[in-house]
Amino acid sequence: MPSSLRHLCDALGPSPVRLVTAPRGAEGRVSGTLVYEPRSPLPRRDDALLLAVGVPPSEAPPLVDAAAAAGLAGIVVKQYGEPVTDLALAAEKAGVALLTADDDLAWQQLDALVTSALAAVAGTGQGTAGPDIGDLFSLANAIAAAVGGATAIEDPYQRILAYSTLRGQEIDEERRQGILGLHVPYAPINVPQYRELARATRVLRFAASPGGLARLAVAVRAGSELLGSIWVVDAHDDLGEDALRTLDDAARIAALHLLRARTSHDLVRRQRGDLLRRLLDDPASAPLVGPQLGLPVDAPAVVAAFHLTAAGSDDALTARAALQLTDLVSLHCEAHYSHHGCALIDGTVYALLPADAHRDFVADVARRAHRALHLPVRAALGSVAPSLRAAPASRRDADTVLRTLAPADTAVAAIDDVRPTVTLAELAEQARLIPRLAEGAGPAIRAHDAAHRTAYAETLLAYFASDSDISTAARTLNIHPNTCRYRLSRAESLFHLRLSDPDTRLVLWLQLRLGEGGDGRAVQGASRLDGGTGARREQAETACC
Repeated sequence: MPSSLRHLCDALGPSPVRLVTAPRGAEGRVSGTLVYEPRSPLPRRDDALLLAVGVPPSEAPPLVDAAAAAGLAGIVVKQYGEPVTDLALAAEKAGVALLTADDDLAWQQLDALVTSALAAVAGTGQGTAGPDIGDLFSLANAIAAAVGGATAIEDPYQRILAYSTLRGQEIDEERRQGILGLHVPYAPINVPQYRELARATRVLRFAASPGGLARLAVAVRAGSELLGSIWVVDAHDDLGEDALRTLDDAARIAALHLLRARTSHDLVRRQRGDLLRRLLDDPASAPLVGPQLGLPVDAPAVVAAFHLTAAGSDDALTARAALQLTDLVSLHCEAHYSHHGCALIDGTVYALLPADAHRDFVADVARRAHRALHLPVRAALGSVAPSLRAAPASRRDADTVLRTLAPADTAVAAIDDVRPTVTLAELAEQARLIPRLAEGAGPAIRAHDAAHRTAYAETLLAYFASDSDISTAARTLNIHPNTCRYRLSRAESLFHLRLSDPDTRLVLWLQLRLGEGGDGRAVQGASRLDGGTGARREQAETACC
């Protein structure tokens, strides 16, 4: 059954679509959408909305007349900075509605939103103007009161969007943990239960898990699209048919709430993401961007970065997981810091946080994301920026930290945790600007080791790392102390070194460390090349020691 323009606009809210004019009134019927094809005549589609893909307002008046001739309810355009005054007059004359869409909203997404909204409105029945779109927590309380059990409303990714707070309704530990983390705690039984719920078209009963309580659950849909689910605690396993019918009715009402919440959330997330991208790319934008993020321009801030390490995974699944990671990070940042920015940029999720954001918070978000997505997550915290203008520098530090973290299930570090390693890595990149670092003993030792299969560089680094203690260095290298002593003496002779001189040790250590790449992951094992001429010579010359 067709809906009306008013119902559609109420369901979507003012963000993605705005009604400019409706010559037949806001109660004019809308039955679906039609995507404009420039090379094909418009088919007869009574009461459909025409999505004028690629047609700017200045070129749309002829399309308005064609839409009227095809029986369409209206036309949707993007303004692209143009006024729509003339187009609105043409629509009034032709008798079709004119709506404008957000320029940044993809046409495909708009089509899906309108289709879902129409399905959700139809599901509530046409005898009423539809439910008042209110706060999801109020809806959860209303359902809990009507059905008789503590209620939670979730999105398709098991994130808890709202929960009831009525006194006297029993809950279990799973609900407590879910509310604390705003996400359903992982349990093996969840997988088949959510899979069954996604296929079901009725209210389902789930038996109590060990230590938990039974539940009723129903999927919330707009047409064929799954928007989320509603879960009600059945503490005594005695909620009857009346409760089932009430929950089934509540699911149809909740569809509009979830659709409106999703539309609003998508817009806010996109706006915050765009603002953060702009700030991280252009420090001069801070005076404009800061107030929109709710952060004073001169307030100190810090950038956190989160990255999925899903090597070998399907690209589409990885991209979807990255969007889920963005939502999870944004959700937790919003819960702890009301003012923040969050954006997905080139596969990495960045969050702009107040300067007091702690490494433990970042680690907690990474752990929760890992549990929710079942994919390894790395997380990094950059340096504190004294003002928003320095946020790009904090982002660069966070990126550098991510690069230093070895792939692991959950690896987390702040810039202060890895500052020496990061400093060496940056120094290695700049070494070419200091010609003297490429001269002298360090490069000569590396070249000699490569040509003769010796291990002087490895021995010297171990010696320096052990505070010049030969016994400790020998244990590190798994060689006899006399062998270590011989190598050091031989190195002094071959390369004209004075290892007793602190400046010599410092410059030599720096050259050898930068020769490793500056990240501490040197090529090891030269001391175990027993077949090499250098090793054989050492064995012979130290045998009598």
